[in-house]
Amino acid sequence: MPDVSTAARQQIAEIARTILGIETLETRHADQLDFHDTAVWSIRAALEAAYLAGATAAKKTGRQRGTA
Repeated sequence: MPDVSTAARQQIAEIARTILGIETLETRHADQLDFHDTAVWSIRAALEAAYLAGATAAKKTGRQRGTA
């Protein structure tokens, strides 16, 4: 698994909560808590939100380094 910052993990968890309706991304060792029936449009929205969050973070990092 890639190394992901704490801030990124928090954003991912927020996307899971707000778009997918998933309370936590922590493993809870119970099928009814760890597996979710999710509509494809919700998955698309969550992936788009994550992509945009990454693009925004990359722009900010580029500005801080003086490359954007």
